[in-house]
Amino acid sequence: MLKYTTANLKKLENLFKEVGYKIIYEKGHFNSGYCIVNERKTIVINKFYKTDARINCLVYILNELEIDTEGFDEETLTFYELLLTKRGAK
Repeated sequence: MLKYTTANLKKLENLFKEVGYKIIYEKGHFNSGYCIVNERKTIVINKFYKTDARINCLVYILNELEIDTEGFDEETLTFYELLLTKRGAK
């Protein structure tokens, strides 16, 4: 299980940044999610979510996307492979 730490949240945010997604934290009453509008890849997360909810949203979105790992640096690739291992263990 992925630990709900600020460090892991940052790693997830960096992973999305490397594949071209922008993460925005906004307030409001909405379900978090992602969209592509005019070829802009944007993820909107409720800013009042705690770290665990933010991580859960990002992992859920990650599972929905096809990710090309070709340009990942070594640390991001290792983290992504760890997430894949955890996903496969479910």
